[in-house]
Amino acid sequence: MESTGYTTLTRLSGLAREMDVIANNIANASTTGFRTEEMIFSEYIQGVDDGPSISMAQGNIRWIDYAQGTLSPTGGSLDFAIEGEGFFLVQTPQGERLTRAGSFATSNAGDLVTNDGYPVLDAGGAPIFIPPATDISVAGDGTISANGAPIGQIGVVLPAEPDRMQRQGGTMFVAEAGFDAAEAPRVLQGFLEASNVSPVAEISRMITVQRAYELGQSFLEREDERVRNLLKTLA
Repeated sequence: MESTGYTTLTRLSGLAREMDVIANNIANASTTGFRTEEMIFSEYIQGVDDGPSISMAQGNIRWIDYAQGTLSPTGGSLDFAIEGEGFFLVQTPQGERLTRAGSFATSNAGDLVTNDGYPVLDAGGAPIFIPPATDISVAGDGTISANGAPIGQIGVVLPAEPDRMQRQGGTMFVAEAGFDAAEAPRVLQGFLEASNVSPVAEISRMITVQRAYELGQSFLEREDERVRNLLKTLA
């Protein structure tokens, strides 16, 4: 295959991956705390003797948009949202993870857990015990009180390098470079943060990507026909 064919194929491969990213965004448009993903394309240029250089595009990097989603009131005593920067700290079987999804509950043992049953950690990295049959209130700094008496503080952390975080399990993130406690967290009780996905924008992106893919596919078909006609002529 000539260089034009390889160049087009790399472009189509990247567009296919971008379409997968867009489809995942749309599917999670109503998922609490979900963050939009985008595809970043890089360009590889190779010089050619006695001819123009070859440029190939490759979509190989997923970029996460950490912009805050809409904060919606729920009235739930164990529904929390972070206003501004920061993530809740959660303990999973694979290690500590970060999340913005604050729809929590209590386990049979009384620990504060996520919808998946993972313990929510306090500022010191320990599980948070919620006494049964108590009136739970949370201050702006994440301090939890039961019947007016403080019992702990929800851990809110800031990743050292947000751009290096890896998504895990939809709304969970792995902070490979580590994280630090937020100095002045702003936790809201009775609120949940919606996904920051814009369905209208994602559908518009999907149409654009689909048209670009069809254009590249049409070019490959015409190029294949050109080569076939050339071979027939030479034969």
